[in-house]
Amino acid sequence: QVQLVESGGGLVQAGGSLRLSCAASGSIFSINAMGWYRQAPGKERELVASMPSGGSTKYADSVKGRFTISRDNANNTVYLQMNSLKPEDTAVYYCNARLRPRRWSVLGDYWGQGTQVTVSS
Repeated sequence: QVQLVESGGGLVQAGGSLRLSCAASGSIFSINAMGWYRQAPGKERELVASMPSGGSTKYADSVKGRFTISRDNANNTVYLQMNSLKPEDTAVYYCNARLRPRRWSVLGDYWGQGTQVTVSS
């Protein structure tokens, strides 16, 4: 089984910073990409940032220049540094990993349980 465990959410004032962490563990043969999504109340889940293994990072236009994604491949961990936070960044943030649990497995998307980020004005 694969588990993604997130940490680092919380309440912060506008202009502040938070750092999210997500560690993947369990049966993991290879990871193609790790990233972060978010879902605000009444809205669909959207991509925030993704970081493929050996590829270019991708950011939502709304977070470019403010958020930075990074990975620790040795520990199957992904981070999201969020600076200059705005009230519209308020959402539940979900970690995602696209990976193969075993050598012959198909690629699958795995999700963390979500962590709440609330930015007050």
